[in-house]
Amino acid sequence: MYTTSTFLSWLKEFTYFIGGLGLLSRDVIKQLLNKPFYLRLTLEQIYQVGSRSMPLVLVTATSTGMVMSLQYGLGLEKFGGKLYVPKLVASTILREMGPVFTSLMLAARVGAGFASEIGSMVVTQQIDAIRALGTSPIKRIVIPRVLACLISLPLLVAMANIVGNLGGLWVGVSELRLDASYYYLKVITTSNINDYLAGFCKSFFFALFIALPSCYFGLNVKEGTKEVGIATTKAVVTSSVMILIGDFFLSKLFWIIQKWA
Repeated sequence: MYTTSTFLSWLKEFTYFIGGLGLLSRDVIKQLLNKPFYLRLTLEQIYQVGSRSMPLVLVTATSTGMVMSLQYGLGLEKFGGKLYVPKLVASTILREMGPVFTSLMLAARVGAGFASEIGSMVVTQQIDAIRALGTSPIKRIVIPRVLACLISLPLLVAMANIVGNLGGLWVGVSELRLDASYYYLKVITTSNINDYLAGFCKSFFFALFIALPSCYFGLNVKEGTKEVGIATTKAVVTSSVMILIGDFFLSKLFWIIQKWA
């Protein structure tokens, strides 16, 4: 049962998180353009975040497109609206499902990896050793991971959009008995650049929602290896919640921008 002390404890922890995340973001921005640049470390993280996440993202995107096509088709078939399936699937994947599901998968895989890896470095005093050598942990540890997410996630989202629509096309042809040429033509003609940009631009914000909290929780491990697991859990949950909440506000923002553009 929740009590006043529990709520105050949660509020205190939340306040510390917001403040710590703001300070970490400030340090990242401040040191981002200063030398030295650790290009090799950044490329390694791009491989870990992008290339190794690709199979997971492709499977998720394909399954999402197939399920959406089937559900829309079976639901609209009762009203004679099965022909609208390509437009609905394409618009939903481009604007919402592609970027959101891809980001959630990366939050689970990459966010957990960042938090546990950095937390283990804190416990084994590798972070202290980096500071003792006169190198900034932000520069060497955090910035390569932030840049890797900012580069990899938009590319993964672009791939997820294509694969998700291909999954919808396959179900549309095999299960809903739609013509493949018709399905492809409707996707091309009804989807516009605003649909694509709305989802693609979200991916940059989602990348920050994954990288920064994960690095923050990893850097703030203090009480040994037990807290590494706690930090990993917090990183995944916090990143996922920020993605879902941020998606609403970003969607509203892009609709307002498109309305006044």
